[in-house]
Amino acid sequence: MNVDTMRTIDRWAGIPLTFLLTCWLRLCRLVRRPDVRRPKKILFIELSEMGSTILVDPALRKARQQLEAELFFVIFRKNRPSLDLVGTIAAANIFTLREDNLLHLVTDTLRFLRWTRRNRIDTVVDLELFSRFTALLTGLSGAVNRVGFYAFHNEGLYRGELLTHRVAYNPHIHIAKNFVALVNSLLAETVEVPYSKQVVTDAEIRLTTVRYSDNELDNMHELVRRHCPDYERGRQRLVLINPNASELLPQRRWMRDRYETLINRILAAAPDVLVLITGAPSEKAEAGEMCERIGSRRCINFAGALPLGRLPVLYSISTLMVTNDSGPGHFSAITPLPTFVLFGPETPTLYGSLGNSTPIYAGLACSPCVSAANHRKTPCTDNRCLQAITVDQVFSAIRPVLLPGTGTP
Repeated sequence: MNVDTMRTIDRWAGIPLTFLLTCWLRLCRLVRRPDVRRPKKILFIELSEMGSTILVDPALRKARQQLEAELFFVIFRKNRPSLDLVGTIAAANIFTLREDNLLHLVTDTLRFLRWTRRNRIDTVVDLELFSRFTALLTGLSGAVNRVGFYAFHNEGLYRGELLTHRVAYNPHIHIAKNFVALVNSLLAETVEVPYSKQVVTDAEIRLTTVRYSDNELDNMHELVRRHCPDYERGRQRLVLINPNASELLPQRRWMRDRYETLINRILAAAPDVLVLITGAPSEKAEAGEMCERIGSRRCINFAGALPLGRLPVLYSISTLMVTNDSGPGHFSAITPLPTFVLFGPETPTLYGSLGNSTPIYAGLACSPCVSAANHRKTPCTDNRCLQAITVDQVFSAIRPVLLPGTGTP
C-alpha cells in the first residue's frame, strides 16, 4: 500500500475503532481492576521509519539497564533490517508486519495479537507520533502497562483513551529525548499528569560507535574494487552520495542536477577521490543515469550493491557522505563517518542525526512543514526549502573534510 492509502485507512477506520476499543477497555476496568506490575517484558512499536530505529536505541538501552527488562519490537517487514544495525533487540524478539496490501496487514495483525500473549508482554511503548493503527496494536496487546504520546489539550490526532502512561510529546526537543521520556514514565515512582517530569540530558542520547574487524573492512574494500577496478586502497578516498529519500516524504529530496554538479566539483577538487552513489536496489537505474551524465570513471553506481546491514561497514572506510534527510543519515551515526544531511520539510533540531553529522538547513519561514499534528503530510509541492540550498553552500560545508588544510574557499 502507498503512504496516502495507509493514511486514509488510519483516519477513517482508526477513529471509530479506537473509540470502540476505548469503550471496551473502560468496561473491562469496571469489571476487573487493572493488574499493575513492574515491567519485565517491554514491547516497542515503531513501524514506518527506519531511521527511528537508530534514534530510539538510547531509550531501548535505558529500558534494558534500569528496568532489567526483556525487550521486544514490532516493525514493518521492509524496515526490519534497520534493527540489526545496533543489535539491541534479539532477532527472536522482533515481530514484522507486512504492509504491501490490506489483507496481509490484517492477517499479520491477528498473528501479532497471538504473539504478544504467547510472549506474555506486560508493557507496550508506542513510539509513533499519534498513529491510530499503533494505538490499536497497543490497546489490543493485552499489556497492563501501555505507554505513548498523548495530545492532552493540544489539537492532536484522536487516538482514543488507551494508554495507562500518557506522556506529553514535546515538539521543542529532539525526538530521541522524547523516546527516552517514554521510558522514564515507567521509572516514575508516582503517577504523573502528564508524564514525564524529568530532564533528559544530551548524554542520555549518545550512541555507541560500532567497530568492525579487519577482515570485514578488507572485504568491503574488495567489494568496492570489484565495482571499480581502478580503486587503490590507501591511495584513493571514498565519498558517498545518497540522493534518495523514502516515499513517505519525497519533498526531502535535493535536486538531481545539483547532486550531479556537486559530484563534478568534488571530482575536480580532489583527484584522489572516488564518488559512490548509494541507494536501494530499486534506485540502481536512476543512479546509473546520474553516472552516465557525469561521465567520469571515478563516479560509481553503488546503488543496490549492499544489503542495509552492511552499510555501516562501508561508512567505516569512507571519508564523508552527503545525503538527503533519510535513513542513511541516521545509519551512519553508529560510525565515525562525517555526514552532511540536507534538511527541508523536517528540522534537524528534532530529527538530526545523533552521530558525526552536520545539518544543512535553509530555515525558511515555512519549515518545517510536517509534524505530529499533520500526520507528517505536507501540502507543499514546491520544496523551495531544499531549492534554497545551493551547491556552493554544500561544497563549502564539506570542504574542510574533503580538502583538509586548504582553508575556506
